[in-house]
Amino acid sequence: MNNQITKTLFGTIEGVEIYQYTLVNANGMRVSVMNYGGTLLEIITKDNKGANGNVILRFDTLNDYLHKNNPYVGPLVGRYANRIGAAKFTLQEQEYILEANDHGNTLHGGFGGFDKVIWEITPVPEKNALQLNYLSKDGEGGFPGDLHVQVVYTLGNDNSLCIDYLATTNKATPVSLTSHAYFNLSAGIQNDILKHHVQINASKYIPVKENLIPTGELLDVKGSPMDFLQEQMVQDQILKTKSGYDHSWVLNKEPSKDSFAVRVFEPVSGRLLTMYTTEPAVQFYTGNFLDGTLGCNNGEYKFVKHAGLCLEAQKFPDSPNQSNFPNTILHPNQEYKQRTVYQFAVK
Repeated sequence: MNNQITKTLFGTIEGVEIYQYTLVNANGMRVSVMNYGGTLLEIITKDNKGANGNVILRFDTLNDYLHKNNPYVGPLVGRYANRIGAAKFTLQEQEYILEANDHGNTLHGGFGGFDKVIWEITPVPEKNALQLNYLSKDGEGGFPGDLHVQVVYTLGNDNSLCIDYLATTNKATPVSLTSHAYFNLSAGIQNDILKHHVQINASKYIPVKENLIPTGELLDVKGSPMDFLQEQMVQDQILKTKSGYDHSWVLNKEPSKDSFAVRVFEPVSGRLLTMYTTEPAVQFYTGNFLDGTLGCNNGEYKFVKHAGLCLEAQKFPDSPNQSNFPNTILHPNQEYKQRTVYQFAVK
């Protein structure tokens, strides 16, 4: 039997209709995505008392998502997730100048990254999935090559949200794609994630300079605030940092294997999130730049500092400029493939 995938109008952008598509599984878990930015609008799961709640941050209206200060609430990001230093890189002896949208650097693809484009969405009811497609044309954001991107969101009856990424190009180009959902497993009962418990399967992390560009080193987490090899309450660790976490951890895994990356537990709701990915790194971001000026529920719920945490599966940041980091250049006749799974449970 095919699953029922609903489609409702969410708003319009210059006459183009923006729709919300909703997947529901056999357990009543619900995932909604809109075609603007390929943005996750909701992941609704039950807590340990059987009550439903949206475990990601979202805005009320399309206009809120179009706000110039939208801090990437829920979208797909690319062509290159995270930062590229000095908004430029050299490839095959040619220098490419990118859009400097983050203190002289390029963040998440620039001013017109994948989070701000309208994706083509095709429901796939037999798989309880949504297939998203976008053509990023040669020169978009300063990046070379026509990049054909396909992203598939699949909601499983095991309460997993699987995100499969596929990209091809006609010219060599750096590629790193991810999802920028902010998780708060209390579903808004707690207005921050400081009491969430986090475990990251990584023995090394990528240190950064003041502008959040990697130094080029890989450092051991042991004995530092970056050590989440054993489950830690965020509040206990974050106090040891300057302003919170916005770093990449190098996952302990075989290359391209779909393996355990992060586990997050919220004690009040009992919700447990386990993340698996084929990517080599995960950016753990604790919403340090959220300041309460944005929110939802008609202004009643403010996105205060640390209101949500992001778990962004990705390549190493600034790899095009870091010769000792793994290669992130996609060539013609190659495929960029990535799978990231967010599995939900209660305990």
